[in-house]
Amino acid sequence: MNFFLQLIVTGFALGMVYALIAIGFVVILKCTNAFNIAQGHFVLIGGYLGYTFLVPFHLPILATLILTVVVAAALGLLIERACLRPLIGRPELAIIMMTIALSTVLEGLVTLIWGGEYKTYHGVLPTLTLKLGQISVPPESLIGLIVSIIAVTLLMLLFRYTKIGLAMRATAEDLQVVQSLGIRATTVYAVSWVIASVVGAIGGIILGGVSGVMIPLAQIGLKAFAVVLLGGVDSIGGAIVAGIILGMLENVAAGYLDPLLPGGGLAQVFPFAVMIIVLIFRPYGLFGMARIERI
Repeated sequence: MNFFLQLIVTGFALGMVYALIAIGFVVILKCTNAFNIAQGHFVLIGGYLGYTFLVPFHLPILATLILTVVVAAALGLLIERACLRPLIGRPELAIIMMTIALSTVLEGLVTLIWGGEYKTYHGVLPTLTLKLGQISVPPESLIGLIVSIIAVTLLMLLFRYTKIGLAMRATAEDLQVVQSLGIRATTVYAVSWVIASVVGAIGGIILGGVSGVMIPLAQIGLKAFAVVLLGGVDSIGGAIVAGIILGMLENVAAGYLDPLLPGGGLAQVFPFAVMIIVLIFRPYGLFGMARIERI
Protein backbone atom coordinates (compact mmCIF):
# COMPACT_ATOMS: atom_id res chain seq x y z
CA MET A 1 0.00 0.00 0.00
CA ASN A 2 2.82 2.40 0.84
CA PHE A 3 4.41 1.71 -2.53
CA PHE A 4 1.13 2.55 -4.29
CA LEU A 5 0.71 5.78 -2.32
CA GLN A 6 4.32 6.70 -3.08
CA LEU A 7 3.60 6.31 -6.81
CA ILE A 8 0.42 8.39 -6.49
CA VAL A 9 2.18 11.25 -4.69
CA THR A 10 5.11 11.44 -7.12
CA GLY A 11 2.67 10.97 -10.00
CA PHE A 12 0.65 13.94 -8.74
CA ALA A 13 3.80 16.07 -8.80
CA LEU A 14 4.60 14.89 -12.32
CA GLY A 15 1.02 15.49 -13.40
CA MET A 16 1.12 19.10 -12.24
CA VAL A 17 4.11 19.66 -14.54
CA TYR A 18 2.19 18.11 -17.43
CA ALA A 19 -0.76 20.36 -16.60
CA LEU A 20 1.45 23.45 -16.58
CA ILE A 21 2.84 22.63 -20.02
CA ALA A 22 -0.62 21.76 -21.34
CA ILE A 23 -1.99 25.16 -20.28
CA GLY A 24 0.35 26.78 -22.80
CA PHE A 25 -1.03 24.40 -25.41
CA VAL A 26 -4.63 25.31 -24.53
CA VAL A 27 -3.96 29.07 -24.54
CA ILE A 28 -2.62 28.97 -28.11
CA LEU A 29 -5.41 26.67 -29.23
CA LYS A 30 -8.16 28.84 -27.75
CA CYS A 31 -6.80 32.06 -29.25
CA THR A 32 -5.75 30.83 -32.71
CA ASN A 33 -7.73 27.58 -33.19
CA ALA A 34 -4.43 25.89 -34.09
CA PHE A 35 -2.28 23.28 -32.36
CA ASN A 36 1.16 24.44 -31.31
CA ILE A 37 3.37 21.53 -32.34
CA ALA A 38 6.44 23.38 -31.02
CA GLN A 39 5.25 23.40 -27.39
CA GLY A 40 7.52 20.47 -26.50
CA HIS A 41 10.53 22.35 -27.87
CA PHE A 42 9.88 25.21 -25.46
CA VAL A 43 10.22 22.54 -22.77
CA LEU A 44 13.50 21.39 -24.31
CA ILE A 45 14.92 24.94 -24.39
CA GLY A 46 13.82 25.50 -20.79
CA GLY A 47 15.67 22.38 -19.67
CA TYR A 48 18.92 23.46 -21.31
CA LEU A 49 18.54 27.01 -19.98
CA GLY A 50 18.08 25.55 -16.50
CA TYR A 51 21.28 23.55 -16.91
CA THR A 52 23.19 26.60 -18.21
CA PHE A 53 22.17 28.88 -15.35
CA LEU A 54 22.48 26.27 -12.60
CA VAL A 55 25.71 24.49 -13.55
CA PRO A 56 28.14 26.66 -15.56
CA PHE A 57 26.88 29.96 -14.05
CA HIS A 58 26.23 28.53 -10.54
CA LEU A 59 23.08 30.60 -10.03
CA PRO A 60 20.49 29.77 -7.34
CA ILE A 61 17.22 28.18 -8.38
CA LEU A 62 15.17 31.40 -7.93
CA ALA A 63 17.52 33.42 -10.16
CA THR A 64 17.48 30.56 -12.68
CA LEU A 65 13.70 30.59 -12.82
CA ILE A 66 13.56 34.37 -13.25
CA LEU A 67 16.20 34.44 -16.00
CA THR A 68 14.57 31.50 -17.78
CA VAL A 69 11.19 33.26 -17.70
CA VAL A 70 12.76 36.41 -19.18
CA VAL A 71 14.53 34.51 -21.97
CA ALA A 72 11.46 32.38 -22.72
CA ALA A 73 9.19 35.44 -22.80
CA ALA A 74 11.53 37.17 -25.25
CA LEU A 75 11.64 34.02 -27.39
CA GLY A 76 7.85 33.70 -27.42
CA LEU A 77 7.44 37.37 -28.35
CA LEU A 78 10.03 37.07 -31.13
CA ILE A 79 8.34 33.99 -32.57
CA GLU A 80 4.93 35.66 -32.52
CA ARG A 81 6.14 38.87 -34.16
CA ALA A 82 8.38 37.29 -36.79
CA CYS A 83 6.58 34.06 -37.66
CA LEU A 84 2.97 34.03 -36.49
CA ARG A 85 1.72 37.60 -36.86
CA PRO A 86 2.04 37.55 -40.68
CA LEU A 87 -0.32 34.54 -40.64
CA ILE A 88 -3.22 36.31 -38.89
CA GLY A 89 -6.32 35.77 -40.98
CA ARG A 90 -4.80 32.81 -42.81
CA PRO A 91 -6.21 29.26 -42.47
CA GLU A 92 -5.41 27.43 -39.24
CA LEU A 93 -3.47 24.84 -41.25
CA ALA A 94 -0.91 27.52 -42.14
CA ILE A 95 -0.31 28.22 -38.44
CA ILE A 96 0.03 24.51 -37.66
CA MET A 97 2.57 24.07 -40.47
CA MET A 98 4.47 27.08 -39.13
CA THR A 99 4.66 25.53 -35.66
CA ILE A 100 5.97 22.30 -37.22
CA ALA A 101 8.69 24.32 -38.95
CA LEU A 102 9.41 26.13 -35.67
CA SER A 103 9.87 22.82 -33.85
CA THR A 104 12.52 21.79 -36.36
CA VAL A 105 14.29 25.16 -36.16
CA LEU A 106 14.26 25.19 -32.34
CA GLU A 107 15.64 21.65 -32.18
CA GLY A 108 18.41 22.64 -34.57
CA LEU A 109 19.13 25.73 -32.46
CA VAL A 110 19.43 23.60 -29.32
CA THR A 111 21.79 21.22 -31.09
CA LEU A 112 23.87 24.15 -32.33
CA ILE A 113 24.18 25.80 -28.90
CA TRP A 114 24.34 22.85 -26.50
CA GLY A 115 25.29 20.03 -28.87
CA GLY A 116 22.17 18.08 -27.97
CA GLU A 117 24.15 16.23 -25.29
CA TYR A 118 22.64 14.78 -22.14
CA LYS A 119 22.85 17.28 -19.28
CA THR A 120 21.84 16.89 -15.68
CA TYR A 121 21.75 19.10 -12.59
CA HIS A 122 20.38 16.83 -9.86
CA GLY A 123 23.05 17.73 -7.31
CA VAL A 124 22.70 21.51 -7.52
CA LEU A 125 18.99 21.76 -6.65
CA PRO A 126 17.94 22.58 -3.06
CA THR A 127 17.54 19.46 -0.92
CA LEU A 128 13.94 19.97 0.16
CA THR A 129 12.28 16.92 1.68
CA LEU A 130 8.71 16.09 2.58
CA LYS A 131 7.58 13.00 4.47
CA LEU A 132 3.94 11.99 4.84
CA GLY A 133 4.13 9.08 7.22
CA GLN A 134 6.22 6.46 5.44
CA ILE A 135 5.84 8.26 2.09
CA SER A 136 8.65 10.58 1.05
CA VAL A 137 8.66 13.04 -1.85
CA PRO A 138 12.01 13.31 -3.69
CA PRO A 139 13.55 16.82 -3.67
CA GLU A 140 13.27 17.27 -7.46
CA SER A 141 9.60 16.22 -7.45
CA LEU A 142 8.82 18.43 -4.46
CA ILE A 143 10.43 21.49 -6.08
CA GLY A 144 8.57 20.74 -9.30
CA LEU A 145 5.29 20.43 -7.44
CA ILE A 146 5.77 23.73 -5.60
CA VAL A 147 6.80 25.64 -8.73
CA SER A 148 3.99 24.10 -10.80
CA ILE A 149 1.30 24.94 -8.25
CA ILE A 150 2.53 28.54 -7.95
CA ALA A 151 2.72 28.95 -11.74
CA VAL A 152 -0.72 27.41 -12.36
CA THR A 153 -2.27 29.55 -9.61
CA LEU A 154 -0.77 32.74 -11.06
CA LEU A 155 -2.04 31.83 -14.52
CA MET A 156 -5.56 31.18 -13.26
CA LEU A 157 -5.55 34.53 -11.45
CA LEU A 158 -4.28 36.20 -14.64
CA PHE A 159 -7.07 34.71 -16.75
CA ARG A 160 -9.82 35.50 -14.28
CA TYR A 161 -8.97 38.87 -12.71
CA THR A 162 -6.90 40.90 -15.19
CA LYS A 163 -7.88 42.88 -18.27
CA ILE A 164 -5.55 40.93 -20.54
CA GLY A 165 -6.97 37.69 -19.14
CA LEU A 166 -10.49 38.88 -19.91
CA ALA A 167 -9.38 39.91 -23.40
CA MET A 168 -7.85 36.47 -23.98
CA ARG A 169 -11.04 34.71 -22.90
CA ALA A 170 -13.14 37.01 -25.06
CA THR A 171 -10.88 36.49 -28.09
CA ALA A 172 -11.24 32.75 -27.66
CA GLU A 173 -15.02 33.12 -27.81
CA ASP A 174 -15.46 35.54 -30.73
CA LEU A 175 -12.64 37.40 -32.48
CA GLN A 176 -14.89 39.72 -34.49
CA VAL A 177 -16.78 40.92 -31.42
CA VAL A 178 -13.49 41.58 -29.61
CA GLN A 179 -12.15 43.64 -32.51
CA SER A 180 -15.39 45.64 -32.66
CA LEU A 181 -14.86 46.57 -28.99
CA GLY A 182 -11.42 48.01 -29.72
CA ILE A 183 -9.36 45.17 -28.24
CA ARG A 184 -6.19 44.52 -30.24
CA ALA A 185 -6.12 40.87 -31.18
CA THR A 186 -2.41 41.12 -31.99
CA THR A 187 -1.67 41.97 -28.34
CA VAL A 188 -3.71 38.97 -27.20
CA TYR A 189 -1.83 36.69 -29.60
CA ALA A 190 1.53 38.02 -28.41
CA VAL A 191 0.67 37.44 -24.75
CA SER A 192 -0.60 33.95 -25.60
CA TRP A 193 2.70 32.96 -27.20
CA VAL A 194 4.68 34.48 -24.35
CA ILE A 195 2.65 32.43 -21.85
CA ALA A 196 3.07 29.24 -23.89
CA SER A 197 6.82 29.75 -24.12
CA VAL A 198 7.22 30.60 -20.42
CA VAL A 199 5.19 27.69 -19.03
CA GLY A 200 6.97 25.31 -21.40
CA ALA A 201 10.38 26.55 -20.26
CA ILE A 202 9.44 26.28 -16.57
CA GLY A 203 8.24 22.75 -17.19
CA GLY A 204 11.56 22.02 -18.90
CA ILE A 205 13.55 23.14 -15.85
CA ILE A 206 11.45 20.91 -13.59
CA LEU A 207 11.62 17.84 -15.81
CA GLY A 208 15.33 18.40 -16.42
CA GLY A 209 15.90 18.31 -12.67
CA VAL A 210 14.05 14.99 -12.42
CA SER A 211 15.37 13.07 -15.43
CA GLY A 212 18.02 15.24 -17.09
CA VAL A 213 17.90 17.08 -20.40
CA MET A 214 18.42 15.80 -23.91
CA ILE A 215 16.76 16.13 -27.33
CA PRO A 216 14.00 13.51 -26.69
CA LEU A 217 12.68 15.78 -23.93
CA ALA A 218 10.92 17.69 -26.73
CA GLN A 219 8.57 14.72 -27.08
CA ILE A 220 6.88 15.91 -23.89
CA GLY A 221 4.78 18.00 -26.28
CA LEU A 222 3.00 14.78 -27.28
CA LYS A 223 2.01 14.21 -23.65
CA ALA A 224 0.80 17.80 -23.41
CA PHE A 225 -1.28 17.11 -26.50
CA ALA A 226 -2.70 14.01 -24.82
CA VAL A 227 -3.50 16.03 -21.70
CA VAL A 228 -5.34 18.65 -23.75
CA LEU A 229 -7.40 16.05 -25.61
CA LEU A 230 -8.26 14.19 -22.42
CA GLY A 231 -9.22 17.30 -20.46
CA GLY A 232 -11.00 19.05 -23.35
CA VAL A 233 -9.37 21.31 -25.90
CA ASP A 234 -11.21 24.40 -24.66
CA SER A 235 -10.84 23.84 -20.92
CA ILE A 236 -7.89 25.10 -18.88
CA GLY A 237 -9.30 23.50 -15.74
CA GLY A 238 -9.69 20.26 -17.68
CA ALA A 239 -6.02 20.41 -18.66
CA ILE A 240 -5.04 20.62 -14.98
CA VAL A 241 -7.19 17.64 -13.97
CA ALA A 242 -6.14 15.58 -17.01
CA GLY A 243 -2.47 16.34 -16.39
CA ILE A 244 -2.73 15.03 -12.85
CA ILE A 245 -4.59 11.92 -14.03
CA LEU A 246 -2.03 11.10 -16.71
CA GLY A 247 0.89 11.76 -14.37
CA MET A 248 -0.52 9.34 -11.79
CA LEU A 249 -1.33 6.71 -14.43
CA GLU A 250 2.17 6.93 -15.87
CA ASN A 251 3.77 6.48 -12.45
CA VAL A 252 1.51 3.58 -11.47
CA ALA A 253 2.19 1.86 -14.80
CA ALA A 254 5.94 2.36 -14.29
CA GLY A 255 5.74 0.82 -10.82
CA TYR A 256 3.47 -2.15 -11.51
CA LEU A 257 3.37 -2.90 -15.25
CA ASP A 258 6.89 -2.14 -16.49
CA PRO A 259 8.55 -4.78 -14.23
CA LEU A 260 6.33 -7.42 -15.86
CA LEU A 261 7.79 -6.76 -19.33
CA PRO A 262 11.37 -7.65 -20.32
CA GLY A 263 12.01 -4.30 -21.97
CA GLY A 264 9.61 -2.14 -19.94
CA GLY A 265 8.43 1.10 -21.51
CA LEU A 266 4.72 0.46 -21.01
CA ALA A 267 4.46 3.49 -18.72
CA GLN A 268 5.05 5.79 -21.70
CA VAL A 269 2.20 4.18 -23.63
CA PHE A 270 -0.35 3.52 -20.89
CA PRO A 271 -1.63 7.13 -20.51
CA PHE A 272 -2.22 7.37 -24.25
CA ALA A 273 -4.20 4.12 -24.19
CA VAL A 274 -6.40 5.55 -21.44
CA MET A 275 -6.79 8.76 -23.46
CA ILE A 276 -7.97 6.78 -26.50
CA ILE A 277 -10.55 4.89 -24.43
CA VAL A 278 -11.90 8.12 -22.91
CA LEU A 279 -12.10 9.87 -26.28
CA ILE A 280 -14.04 6.98 -27.80
CA PHE A 281 -16.85 7.61 -25.33
CA ARG A 282 -16.33 11.38 -24.86
CA PRO A 283 -14.80 12.81 -28.05
CA TYR A 284 -14.77 16.32 -26.54
CA GLY A 285 -12.75 15.19 -23.51
CA LEU A 286 -13.63 15.01 -19.84
CA PHE A 287 -14.45 18.72 -19.44
CA GLY A 288 -14.68 20.00 -23.02
CA MET A 289 -17.80 21.65 -24.36
CA ALA A 290 -19.95 19.29 -26.40
CA ARG A 291 -20.78 20.86 -29.75
CA ILE A 292 -23.75 19.29 -31.53
CA GLU A 293 -24.59 20.37 -35.06
CA ARG A 294 -27.97 19.59 -36.55
CA ILE A 295 -28.55 19.72 -40.27
